[in-house]
Amino acid sequence: MEEAQFASALLDPDLPAPAAISASYRSRFAIYRNNVVVSLIEALATRFPAVRRVVGDAFFTEAARLFVANRPPRSRMIAFYGDGFADFLEALPACAELPYLGDLARLEAARTQAYHAGDVTPLGPETLASLAPELLGDLRLTLHPAVTVIASAHPIVTIWAMNAGEQKLAEIDDWRGQAALISRPHFDVEVRALPPGGAAFLKALAQGATLAEAAADAQAAAPDFDLPVNLAALFSIGLVASTALEGETG
Repeated sequence: MEEAQFASALLDPDLPAPAAISASYRSRFAIYRNNVVVSLIEALATRFPAVRRVVGDAFFTEAARLFVANRPPRSRMIAFYGDGFADFLEALPACAELPYLGDLARLEAARTQAYHAGDVTPLGPETLASLAPELLGDLRLTLHPAVTVIASAHPIVTIWAMNAGEQKLAEIDDWRGQAALISRPHFDVEVRALPPGGAAFLKALAQGATLAEAAADAQAAAPDFDLPVNLAALFSIGLVASTALEGETG
């Protein structure tokens, strides 16, 4: 029996049981297949509760069933199943009227990744206070491993908050894009909306830019970017794991 054939039949109830399975065992295979598919759908529902609330239970279940049939798990860590769910949803014609759905799924996937990221004690505001002002431009910051930034053309943080029980459901009057900051400085995963230029600033730092270089990127994206405010926020909310001056090895 080919493993690929077995795996395909296991995840797609529309496919017949593999020919190598005898007739007496096909009913058992069907039960097992149903249990596997249901467990994977439940894993997706657990990881993407806000997406589920937006589209409704019936639509989510059907979309998840299609995803399971087309994207089988590649890791033993079931908590990470669904890393490609955002792209899958964006490609579904039925989701075309919800253009923010993919970014909403990316935000929820990032929350799982943040939860399971490595534990690091973040540097506090006292670290920033101890740094010589004339050296700040050459400073490189290593961000906490749980930090992820998702820049969206939609008010993704507001949509998530309203559908995750963090904020009351209401009409969204301002549909300008938002950049989501997902982090876990201590025990709980946090989601925040970044100020203008904040996404460009953090992405540049994550790529190894100096503070001066990252600030330039942020100001190119948002001319009113406030470096002192954003820099203080990095340390106060626990986003910095370590610092080094340009040229230092550690």
